[in-house]
Amino acid sequence: MSHDHGAPSAAQGTLTGTYRNRLLWTIGISASITLIQVVGSLLSGSLALLADAAHSLTDAIGVSLALGAVTLAQRAPTPRRTFGFYRVEIFSAVLNALLLLGIFVWVLYSAIQRFNEPVEVKGGLMFAIAVLGLAANGVGLYLLRDAKNDSLNMRGAYLEVLGDALGSIAVIVGGLIILFTGWQAADPIASIVIGLLIVPRSYQLLRDATHVLLEATPQDTDLDEVRRHLLDEPGVVAVHDLHAWTVTSGMPVLTAHITVAADALRAEDYGKLLARLQDCLGDHFDIAHSTLQLEPEGHREPERVLHS
Repeated sequence: MSHDHGAPSAAQGTLTGTYRNRLLWTIGISASITLIQVVGSLLSGSLALLADAAHSLTDAIGVSLALGAVTLAQRAPTPRRTFGFYRVEIFSAVLNALLLLGIFVWVLYSAIQRFNEPVEVKGGLMFAIAVLGLAANGVGLYLLRDAKNDSLNMRGAYLEVLGDALGSIAVIVGGLIILFTGWQAADPIASIVIGLLIVPRSYQLLRDATHVLLEATPQDTDLDEVRRHLLDEPGVVAVHDLHAWTVTSGMPVLTAHITVAADALRAEDYGKLLARLQDCLGDHFDIAHSTLQLEPEGHREPERVLHS
């Protein structure tokens, strides 16, 4: 016996879909920053500006992937894809993380080459372009400030823009050092700083996305606590085969077999018991999509290794 709330409809959309327009604005800002920084790098000779431009380009590509994932996620479920394309958002987050790690490797290699073959950098122009980039990134951060806690995909977009803003600060510092001291090594050092800023957030994004792809228990869901709440419901004797995972950001799913007392399975009580159990999951754990199988005492199924 089971009950299924059903997957959210395409009309409801994903959490990321709410911020579609903000993603479009962020793409435009990142693309503009990239163009300005490339021109600035060519004119000033700054590797740090070029590294930051590559980072900005990655931002634009990453956010474009996020937007594409949002668009696919709005497609209605089908008999072959009963959850639709919601999981595409998670794959997009993985691609974002891999792109960022690729940029890190390129920046590190280029900086080492610059140490071996120094290039004279115009610190003043480097500083001015970096300030402009920081201002533009500030606008991007403002647009995504509310979205970062709602969706893994949006968190990836926010972290990319944040990292680019921190990269602009590194370029500003390097430009000021060159401008006032003439120490040219500040440019490749700033480049390495930009690369290092990429690594922690890339790792975090990749880790969280992998957690979802492995269908691990949502990080904010304690299955022992879920079991305890279900057992507290009148009529419930035992809970087994309890599983929880995430389809996409903001969409946790749970299944369980519930052993109940015989008198609780009378026809007039079945619906009320099922409603109480689902209300428990929704009210205490924000799980709206659950499938519960009610079983009478004494009912036993063949044991399976993965059951809990």
